[in-house]
Amino acid sequence: MLYPLRFQPLLKRYLWGGRRLETELGKTLGDGDDYAESWELVDHGADQSVVLAGSLCGTTLHSLVREQGRDLLGRHFPQDGFPLLWKFLDAHKVLSVQVHPDDSLAAKLDPPDRGKTEAWLVLAAEPGSLLYAGLEPGVDRTILERAIAEGTCPSCLHQIEPDVGDCFYIPAGTVHALGAGLLVAEIQQASDTTYRLFDWDRIGPDGKKRPLHIEAGLEAVDFSRGPVEPQIPNPSDRPGAECLIDGEKFRLDRLLASEPLVIGGDERCHILVNLRDPVYVAGDAVDRPLSRGEVMLLPASLGEVAINPAGDAILLDAYLP
Repeated sequence: MLYPLRFQPLLKRYLWGGRRLETELGKTLGDGDDYAESWELVDHGADQSVVLAGSLCGTTLHSLVREQGRDLLGRHFPQDGFPLLWKFLDAHKVLSVQVHPDDSLAAKLDPPDRGKTEAWLVLAAEPGSLLYAGLEPGVDRTILERAIAEGTCPSCLHQIEPDVGDCFYIPAGTVHALGAGLLVAEIQQASDTTYRLFDWDRIGPDGKKRPLHIEAGLEAVDFSRGPVEPQIPNPSDRPGAECLIDGEKFRLDRLLASEPLVIGGDERCHILVNLRDPVYVAGDAVDRPLSRGEVMLLPASLGEVAINPAGDAILLDAYLP
């Protein structure tokens, strides 16, 4: 029988990372100052979340989808893999300017992949930190291609200084980059296909510039997409909840809770993320509350799951439409 599932985070080290996954979110890091991403929930090729505790300890997420997919996914069964990926990112330095393909382009890759629509929620922002999302009005392929060649690509992008709590929806085909000083949570399709258009002329760990993917990237850009602004939360029919993203690939709700509540019971699985005070989850196989920066997957077969906050909780609830 399935139960609320916690997984061992997969840590990714890139030249733009730092240490805030540990200092802000409590992840256990080794030596070094380049910890960029913590993949909390993933089923993508060799990148696999592994159950942390309980009778299924050591089981990969892909195995759960394959062997217990109906109980795990409910109304969204069957799937060839878990369709969503959750991660935290520490942008100690600016990320490359990049774009992701949509489903139709990604399906033509070898091997085929999903497209990559994503959303960011800003968890921390140093003063002056910038986020680049969407093209400025009037930027077409010719203008963007020339700017890439001339090293002025950022001038084509909409720039915004985000506030903590801001949420940004980044559909596949949207040109974007996270600026230095941001700590974000990200929900996305389970894909890792990224095309770099511009990398600030920096040198990688091997002493060389990292490769760009200009032709493939320009093909993936949706030039009809203009500036991206923060999402305006919409009221939810759940007490204390607001809808941040109501998209084709996923939904994302934010819940403020100091009293017991339930999540689930709608024949869907739910990704539960804690951003503040601890919460106790009924049926949890780990003998401690879910703390800030921790993620849990609630299988569809559990029905309504009781959540008991030990203070003022801020929870994110991500699920398939």
